[in-house]
Amino acid sequence: MSGWGCPHEKDGMCKRVPGKKCDPGMKGCTLSGKFLFSSSEKNVSRHQREREAEKSKKPEERK
Repeated sequence: MSGWGCPHEKDGMCKRVPGKKCDPGMKGCTLSGKFLFSSSEKNVSRHQREREAEKSKKPEERK
């Protein structure tokens, strides 16, 4: 039997998202948008995230 371990997890904490407990698929996680999770809130496509990020920018910051 094998298991999986995140290379960004140390002592239960996420090194990529400082101050957050490791929760695979959470916002900021390298797995977010790459895999299908049982939690629908974690299943957001990269394109949708990029569109939302673009909408949240100020007009002078947009492309």
